Amino acid sequence: METANKIQTIMDDNNSELAIIIRADHQGEGIDFVTGAECEQQLAYMHHPQGKDICPHVHRQIHREINNTREILVIKKGAYRVDFYSDDKQYLKSCVIRTGDIILLLSNAHGFKALEDTELYEIKQGPFAEGMDKEKFDFNLEKVVYETEEGMNS
Repeated sequence: METANKIQTIMDDNNSELAIIIRADHQGEGIDFVTGAECEQQLAYMHHPQGKDICPHVHRQIHREINNTREILVIKKGAYRVDFYSDDKQYLKSCVIRTGDIILLLSNAHGFKALEDTELYEIKQGPFAEGMDKEKFDFNLEKVVYETEEGMNS
């Protein structure tokens, strides 16, 4: 079976990862972790044939130190513009995610704009530290610069 690799990594100018997107039309076989083992939030694409057994298992308690909140957004319906910012709160670039896309945000500074009525799921580590978890800042996007890879974004 020919696969359609629709996994996109958004990079900054210093070649650091800002996000990983699994597009809705991505296809593959088996298990494909799109994050490295060191990433604080793990994300994988999985495709199993009918009847495939996944061995029952329990996750052991392991002490982990997590310094950054990583978010995963799953777009149920609609379109969202994701804006990326540097650690010093300077705008870098944007991308668009649409129905069925999944994005793992690796950058600490980001913002969003709903381009259509959008329904989505947000998944992140907890517990949420009310009042300490986020620092909001002002923005003024005079020009939006879209990250494109083989025409995946528009």
